[in-house]
Amino acid sequence: MAKVIAVANQKGGVGKTTTAVNIAAALGYYNKKTLLIDVDPQGNATSGVGIDKRKAKYTTYNLLVDGVKAQDIVVKTAFSCLDLLPSGIDLAGAEIELIDLPERAYILKKGISSIKQNYDYIIIDCPPSLGLITTNALTCADSILVPIQCEYYALEGLSQLMNTVRRVKRQTNEYLDLLGVLLTMYDGRLNLTQQVVNEVKQYFPKKVFSSVIPRGVRLSEAPSFGMPVIYYDKSCKGTLAYLGLAEEILKKDGERIGK
Repeated sequence: MAKVIAVANQKGGVGKTTTAVNIAAALGYYNKKTLLIDVDPQGNATSGVGIDKRKAKYTTYNLLVDGVKAQDIVVKTAFSCLDLLPSGIDLAGAEIELIDLPERAYILKKGISSIKQNYDYIIIDCPPSLGLITTNALTCADSILVPIQCEYYALEGLSQLMNTVRRVKRQTNEYLDLLGVLLTMYDGRLNLTQQVVNEVKQYFPKKVFSSVIPRGVRLSEAPSFGMPVIYYDKSCKGTLAYLGLAEEILKKDGERIGK
């Protein structure tokens, strides 16, 4: 049965989608059957793995609102062991349509229950908000991974995110765990970076990944080519960082690492 990881931070511009796409691709690279679920209405994770969201027959909107079966929505990507549940612009209005439904926080969990056994990992790219769609993602997740950028105000809003996590644990998913915090946009030459690292480690003791994601041109370019960075440039620092992160996740789960 798949391990479900929600990649979430309501603060925009922290590398959330980049992280979701590249963790999913890296786990697939290590021969783990992986499903990437895009529940961000912007659909950047969808285009980031080379899928044209405008041409998708069904999207996660149809899963959440119309009850279309997940197996009818899954799209194969061009990358090793990586499938996708794509997003679309319709998802922007989904929260209003879901608000009056009974057990509305469990819709995503129920929707993917029929395909969980097909995967080793499911990675969910959450929207940059703490609304009903993110609540759905956290309700069906085993753990949450929080990307934090190494810049001013890095910890801004994180107390709100952790309050949401605690609320979800109380109300809909008592098993939700913090998998770890990932430092992104890392530049070791800057004093500010080390200050942020120290702050984050104080805020999340023993929960910060050893792998850090550097700033990098190749990492920024890859999405415009519809490719995870490990397929766009196998030797760049971003690729090595995300492969290292995947290895950390696999080790936490006691999984064998190897191509």
